[in-house]
Amino acid sequence: MTAPRVLIVDDQELIRAGFRLILTARGVDVAGEAGDGAEAVDAERRLRPDVVLMDIRMPVMDGIEATRRILARDPKCRILMLTTFDLDRYVYSALALGASGFLLKDVTADHLANAVRLVGTGDALLAPSITRRLVQRFAGERPTVHRDLAPLTPREREVLTLLGRGLSNTELAGALTLSEATVKTHVARIFAKLELRDRAQAVVLAYETGLITPGG
Repeated sequence: MTAPRVLIVDDQELIRAGFRLILTARGVDVAGEAGDGAEAVDAERRLRPDVVLMDIRMPVMDGIEATRRILARDPKCRILMLTTFDLDRYVYSALALGASGFLLKDVTADHLANAVRLVGTGDALLAPSITRRLVQRFAGERPTVHRDLAPLTPREREVLTLLGRGLSNTELAGALTLSEATVKTHVARIFAKLELRDRAQAVVLAYETGLITPGG
């Protein structure tokens, strides 16, 4: 798996230094660092990294606003949110904006490097059990999204529902008695029709449109 170029954003210098050491030792190119959201927006514009490791709570500009600004200008950038606890309402907001996943700050060194490489390929980093609990807790706090799902075929709606429940392509194939290749085709068409970046946005959309109800 090709190593992406990474921008590390955190207001604590020791965390930035630690992440830099971990990633560099594992062959990941650290393009630069930023100490707050405003610096992150500027650094991303100048450095054009593949992946941004983005802290949520920072002075000057928080990670949510920085994520919104970066993705509005550069939709191809992949952003991984950094948080201290998994059920964080701000993580949910970031996923809804288009962040590709989140990591706890006490992540292991190998998990950090693997996560950066994964999202660098264009995939989303989702631990299904944690993500589902996160979305179920906070989806009800946001107004229902009136997103037109009419372009989807009945089979695609079924696939989107199962995506929202956190199923992998292998699990989808088993549940629907389809080949993985067919599942990948359905997923790609769903993303194209609904203009979704990745599975993270698909999970959020499934709840926010009412396709899945929290606790359902």
